[in-house]
Amino acid sequence: MLNVSNISKIQSSETLYSGGSFQINPGEKVGLVGPNGAGKTTLFRMIIGEEKPDEGQISFPDKLRWAYFSQKVGEMAGQTAKEVVMSGDVKVAELAQQLKEFEDKLADCANMSDDEMNDVLMKMGDVQSEFEKRGGYDLETRAEEVLTGLGIMPVDHNKMIEDFSGGWKMRIALARVLVINPELILMDEPTNYLDMESILWLEDWLKNFKGGIFMTTHDRDFMNNVCNKIVEIAHKRITTYTGNYDFYEKERDLRREQLIAQASRQADMLAKEEEFIAKFKARASHAAQVQSRVKKLEKIDRIEVPAEEETINFQFPTPPRGGDDVVIIKDLSKSWPLSDGSAHEVFHGLSTTVKRTNKIAVVGVNGAGKSTLLKCITAHTEPTAGTVAIGPSIKIGYFSQYSLEVLNPESSVFDEVRKDLPMASDGYVRNLLAAFLFRGQDVDKKVKYLSGGEKSRLVMAVLLSQNNNFLVLDEPTNHLDIKSREVLLDALKRYEGTVMFVSHDRHFLSELAENVYEVDKGEVRIFPGSYVEYMERQ
Repeated sequence: MLNVSNISKIQSSETLYSGGSFQINPGEKVGLVGPNGAGKTTLFRMIIGEEKPDEGQISFPDKLRWAYFSQKVGEMAGQTAKEVVMSGDVKVAELAQQLKEFEDKLADCANMSDDEMNDVLMKMGDVQSEFEKRGGYDLETRAEEVLTGLGIMPVDHNKMIEDFSGGWKMRIALARVLVINPELILMDEPTNYLDMESILWLEDWLKNFKGGIFMTTHDRDFMNNVCNKIVEIAHKRITTYTGNYDFYEKERDLRREQLIAQASRQADMLAKEEEFIAKFKARASHAAQVQSRVKKLEKIDRIEVPAEEETINFQFPTPPRGGDDVVIIKDLSKSWPLSDGSAHEVFHGLSTTVKRTNKIAVVGVNGAGKSTLLKCITAHTEPTAGTVAIGPSIKIGYFSQYSLEVLNPESSVFDEVRKDLPMASDGYVRNLLAAFLFRGQDVDKKVKYLSGGEKSRLVMAVLLSQNNNFLVLDEPTNHLDIKSREVLLDALKRYEGTVMFVSHDRHFLSELAENVYEVDKGEVRIFPGSYVEYMERQ
């Protein structure tokens, strides 16, 4: 269905991959993995024709119906959400127009000869067959189903696209891709901006989808549950693994161990041969043997073991001990005023005490009020009623969904950290940045040129340095790749302070949360158990 053959690509004088090949067969669900900057998005762009490989070729059947979802959705205006989704299938729209033209002609059938009418009916029949085959007759129903599945309720289906925020527009763009019902879907980070309910719905939809999928995602569980094949870009090579992400990790490590063993055996053999050559090269009686071994060594392909992939490397320092009662919340309520003078109640009557070393997950659908609760606790918004008392010697470190936006785009990476650490030495700042993979000239790069993942790492570097004993984290894993998420997860598990966090990453939630606060329908319900136990009770 899709065949990538012996491709090579050079970007900014650096080789992304050389001689890479793989194929996607009908119905296969394939995950694309690799470190940031390895060339995953570039590969997508080559597949859809926006870029060309320097060598090799990418081919698929001319009549293959494919769709591509990326984080750059383009301008959408002048239509309702449902109209935008239905307009995604351009061919169906063309066929619908043709059917309308045929119907207009038949309305004037009194002035048509029998031959003309038969000709119109035959052509209309062909168009109707194609229209039905492409799902034209149930397109509106599918559009409504997909929009609802992605969290956009029926009451909003006919709302103008301009009235939706960026995150919701992203969902509508995703719905437009899904509703086409293509033979192959290409997806770049489809779970971004989705809440847990929508992620689960999309996961189920993709598992039941009959066509092929080629996607990249930083959600480990999502990739595990959807994909049955992994394509890895690493060390300028493209490698295929048959299995899900967990299988890929084990198989990759096994292959690396085998490669190291092969390289070691080869090194021993080469050392013996070179020792023989050095020992006997001056003896005429061994000249033929020496020459034979020299030629043998020249023909041997040296086994190269790729360097270990660099990952962020940090752990939170042991925080200063604060009081056992980190936060005392009494009768906390929050409402937002609406334009018509009424109020939207987010939650009411919350009373609880957050204890030292608690690791609490705050969960709920998008818009339920998870971020609002964290803002009330960190004093970034005033509660409508009730109190939030922070315990003695508690120092809060707050990572919000908008932390990346408060970075100064004109500042360098170094200066952005330096302003938060005025007393630290230049060497300390550089070592801190190096732990988050900002090395050499990277520290002089302006913030405006950083990717989302790099900006997240920069904010995390500042948080790490502040010696906080209460971390409040709103979507800390957004923009981080899977390996960076694993490092952050490990650091937080070993962190000796208190953590309250929002995340839609099930692996992250399952591994870290010891208690769960569920924000839903104006209430905050407290579950005194892990996220896994919480899910089992649902």
